[in-house]
Amino acid sequence: MSSVISIRVPEELKRELEKLDEDWREEVRQFLYELVRRKRREKVLEKAKELRDSIGRKGTPAAELIRVDRDE
Repeated sequence: MSSVISIRVPEELKRELEKLDEDWREEVRQFLYELVRRKRREKVLEKAKELRDSIGRKGTPAAELIRVDRDE
């Protein structure tokens, strides 16, 4: 099942998108998937930080530093 999301863009941008020889709709879908994945990861990391702080652990764990390096 799928849903429709519509957005308003400037007319000039719409014309430029139509000129492209790319499937920009698929690009937008992939961007949205990546956005959701990134936001979920940020939320989980924030909860983990809160949990770590609540049990008295301070500092940045090595796993987090490695993760940041991989993401960049």
